[in-house]
Amino acid sequence: MLQRGILSGLRRGLSSSQAAAFSTSGVSQSLFSDVQVAPKDPILGITEAFLADQNSEKMNLGVGAYRDDDCKPVVLNVVREAESRIAGSNFMEYLPIGGMKAFSDLSVKLAFGEDALPIQEGRVAAVQSLSGTGSCRLMAEFMHRYLPQAKIWIPKPTWSNHHNIWKDAQVQQELYRYYKPESRGLDQEGLLEDLSKGSPGDVVLLHACAHNPTGVDPTPQQWKEISKLMKEKQLFPFFDMAYQGFASGDCTRDAQAIRVFLEDGHLMGCSQSYAKNMGLYGQRIGCFSIITDSADEAKAVESQMKAIARPMYSNPPLHGALLVKEILGNEALKQQWYEEVRGMAERIISMRALLRQHLEDLKNPLPWKHVTEQIGMFCFSGISPEQVDRLAQDYSIYMTRNGRISMAGVTTKNVSRLAEALHKVTTD
Repeated sequence: MLQRGILSGLRRGLSSSQAAAFSTSGVSQSLFSDVQVAPKDPILGITEAFLADQNSEKMNLGVGAYRDDDCKPVVLNVVREAESRIAGSNFMEYLPIGGMKAFSDLSVKLAFGEDALPIQEGRVAAVQSLSGTGSCRLMAEFMHRYLPQAKIWIPKPTWSNHHNIWKDAQVQQELYRYYKPESRGLDQEGLLEDLSKGSPGDVVLLHACAHNPTGVDPTPQQWKEISKLMKEKQLFPFFDMAYQGFASGDCTRDAQAIRVFLEDGHLMGCSQSYAKNMGLYGQRIGCFSIITDSADEAKAVESQMKAIARPMYSNPPLHGALLVKEILGNEALKQQWYEEVRGMAERIISMRALLRQHLEDLKNPLPWKHVTEQIGMFCFSGISPEQVDRLAQDYSIYMTRNGRISMAGVTTKNVSRLAEALHKVTTD
């Protein structure tokens, strides 16, 4: 206690002798007395409230994890098959700092295309990462070190953790308009106007598909307009691709934005995650890549990616990389995965159609076509925070206060109850 009191005194600018006196004066404080309780994560808070609810018909529409029609977690059959194939076949040694190269090579082909020119020319720097969050964090730190004048342009709204990631890396953030509440769709005019204010070398965060939280994606033509403007303004695209294949059921379609930018000759960065599309949430498996100007540049950039990763976590985990490598590296398993990820996407698409149908059958006065026009795991419902609160209090239906519904939590058994509750809170 005396030592902590002295440290507390020294923190207050006292001399050693004054600090010692301070420590015995009866006002000594703990070393951690100034540490405040951090605010709860909004999504984890929803889960806590859900778990405490005793209603047998309660619904958790906040968590961003896939559920089957019985609202149960799913392990893909292809993942179980891959597990059986790799079982007992590998040691448990550390991976290199950059992770498993065979995994990264397959991963960038999935993102950019098997025959992508930057891959053929060796211009892609890539490392295995700790899922999508880890990829974004590596990019943020890379910006802090090697693009110190660059700002990160983040869509409004976006996944809330994006702001934390770039804030922790001390990168200046700017927002660009993305969602238009009046139409429940894309604010393309506002987006282009805001990005036109960017400076050469600034980085623009783009959701490759299934925008979180809105479920609103640009059309192919709108992506071409965005790419053209960014090329003219010399802005660097960084794609966060957490849902490839999971959005539409087609991996190629879900990567169309990236392919548009490749056709326009952009250098770019990409964050990939296999949490959603392979159900490998807890394996924390992802890939961080940057397309550079030359093979020599790619080697230098990749070496610095590894230098950033080394003090953060030393090296990434082994098991998830083995699973993804086994699936993407075997044609039969890859085709099986395509079928299973399509099945997950189609279940969510069908729940969108059912929810809209039920709301329209109830003669709800609000427009609900956006439910089926949006894509991916999340539906940006358009209801108010107060209406979200009523859903929780009166109906035991939990979601984030911005009205984001995780469609993975909607099933054939609960969709009518959800529609009725939405109808009540939007008409009473």
